[in-house]
Amino acid sequence: MLEGKRIVLGVTGGIAAYKACELTRLFKKAGAEVRVVMTENAAKFVSPLTFETLSGNQVNTDSFERAWEIGHIALAKWAELMVIAPATANVMAKISAGVCDDLLTTTVMAMPCPVLIAPAMNCVMWRSAANQANVETLRRRGFFFSGPETGSLACGDADVGRMAEPAEIAACAEDVLNPKRDFEGLTVLVTAGPTREMIDPVRFLSNRSTGRMGYAIAEAAERRGAKVVLVSGPVELPVPAGVQLVPVVSTQDMFKAVTENAKTADVVIQAAAPADFTPESVSSQKIKKTGADMSVRLVPTPDIAKTLGENKRPGQILVAFAAETENALENARGKRTRKNADLIVVNDVTRPGAGFAGDTNIVSILFENEETEYPVMSKRAVAGVILDNVQRGLVCRSRRS
Repeated sequence: MLEGKRIVLGVTGGIAAYKACELTRLFKKAGAEVRVVMTENAAKFVSPLTFETLSGNQVNTDSFERAWEIGHIALAKWAELMVIAPATANVMAKISAGVCDDLLTTTVMAMPCPVLIAPAMNCVMWRSAANQANVETLRRRGFFFSGPETGSLACGDADVGRMAEPAEIAACAEDVLNPKRDFEGLTVLVTAGPTREMIDPVRFLSNRSTGRMGYAIAEAAERRGAKVVLVSGPVELPVPAGVQLVPVVSTQDMFKAVTENAKTADVVIQAAAPADFTPESVSSQKIKKTGADMSVRLVPTPDIAKTLGENKRPGQILVAFAAETENALENARGKRTRKNADLIVVNDVTRPGAGFAGDTNIVSILFENEETEYPVMSKRAVAGVILDNVQRGLVCRSRRS
């Protein structure tokens, strides 16, 4: 899908710069033409000669290099896509503020084509208010992002901030250059994240959902042309560009928001993990530790999926999720019937590489009379698979009508 595409790869000064070598190789293997721009600090991690050998082109590092053409303008006119990998907090701050003090930042400023950013930094730096404001600014301006992922960082922490793997960035580049628009004219409602059921003003019941799967689906649906409404519980994720966010806290809040927005949705994808039970009563004051045994009586929360199934409109597609710890497929089959869902996405959260908090998932999708198991994939890739199956459902529904 990258055959003949012209890609400018920007490499900045982070330890993940070594991964950009593999990314260059993948782009070339896919048939793309690659020209590399390096910052001065990037060249301290990886030699420009390495990228020249892998790309087959001279590496650009100096804004004042003598040539018959102006470097950053020539690169901007030539490129169909610019990828910055790794992208440090420093370079994202410069781009956000419009600072142009080296060849890479001046090239970005002149770029008329899409720019894909693959951040890489320490988890504290990633979460800092300044960096998050810069990320939000760049998203609003139409920059694309791949990652960051969660994993081992150079500093020894195991947290968010790790650069996405080269294969993931290359796949994202393909999506940017060859976007599907098969959801244009459709409204897709996505739920994501956990809910919180309050016990007292400072304590609540919840679960381990981070919202990453739902946010990946919302972002993918928006890229494929859909109008996307994202009903999300409390998470620490940036809102995908172009997506309408409806924040909620409790399962009752989510029930109200989802049932209201489902009235106009063509597709409802229920990736959230709402609580099944809530305290029968909530203390108005913090419950003190007195030494006595304490019990909390729980009552069921509203069944969002069941309600949607009972009120499904003709032509509407409902996608349910089943996170299981045993008998995954058997339990998912029963849930699909009970909830009147068209598709059900099931995973065994006890399997390595699946479930909550990670960047990957292992799912099976039950659709029509098919049960398809997929290998471990990034949640972004899983989102694409889910939407492909939804599109099949829409086509089948259209033919039957």
